[in-house]
Amino acid sequence: QVQLVESGGGTVQAGDSLRLSCTTSGLTFSNYAMGWFRQAPGKERELVATISSGFGTIDYTDSVKGRFTISRNNAEKMVYLQMDSLKPEDTAVYYCTAGRTYYTLRIKEEVDYWGQGTQVTVSS
Repeated sequence: QVQLVESGGGTVQAGDSLRLSCTTSGLTFSNYAMGWFRQAPGKERELVATISSGFGTIDYTDSVKGRFTISRNNAEKMVYLQMDSLKPEDTAVYYCTAGRTYYTLRIKEEVDYWGQGTQVTVSS
């Protein structure tokens, strides 16, 4: 059974940093592209960042470029999202995702696996 478990969310002030972690089990982690989506209240779930299985390709949504960094540790089967210079508009539930291919991972309807999500709240 595949499980993705997020941690590291919380409530911070604007300008602060948070590091989200995603622990995985039940999948051959090194074969999967990994990513983070988020969903703010009343909004569509959106792609935040993705990293390919071979580390060669990383992408970010425009609103987080220069502030967020996605990384992965294949030995520990974990993926991370370092979030710096947080803004109130970053407030959302953040979801860890896994996909068999990098390109389908970037389409929320085609993501293979989802975590339960972790809440990030940024106050002004």
